[in-house]
Amino acid sequence: MKYDFREARLNDLDAIMPVVDAAKCIMRDSGNTCQWVDGYPSREVIAADIARRGGFVATLGDDIVAYFAFLPSPEPTYSSIDGAWLDDVAPYHVIHRLASPPHVHGIFAAVIEYCAGVDPNLRIDTHADNAIMRHLILAHGFTYCGIITLANGAPRLAFQRISATKS
Repeated sequence: MKYDFREARLNDLDAIMPVVDAAKCIMRDSGNTCQWVDGYPSREVIAADIARRGGFVATLGDDIVAYFAFLPSPEPTYSSIDGAWLDDVAPYHVIHRLASPPHVHGIFAAVIEYCAGVDPNLRIDTHADNAIMRHLILAHGFTYCGIITLANGAPRLAFQRISATKS
């Protein structure tokens, strides 16, 4: 499928939140019960992404079928890692809060291709219990770099991919 990407707008929130809720269901059904809990990511978190011009949606026709944050460095929680980044000097972009419903296929690959077209230096993290995301991250050329700690103290597995050129 050919997805179109654009910056999210505040008036997209009513379409984005069901996409996020569907992603939470996928997580729970696959045994990931500890990530995206207690209302996270909330409308306020996504609205903050949008305000920073870092919230994006993937669309098929008029339908929003995925949401993700795509933010330029620095990412505060990436400043310290138990491990080592592939490159800890060059600017990068981080992908956060990638969500889609179960009927949407190939969205991870499409998001990575879109993001690498903007910046070949990408970072992403996920919960250790998120087997689906860990598989997708590694299958799309990311290297495991170590463990970062979120602001709330929770550990996350951190990955980086540096493409030779923008895709």
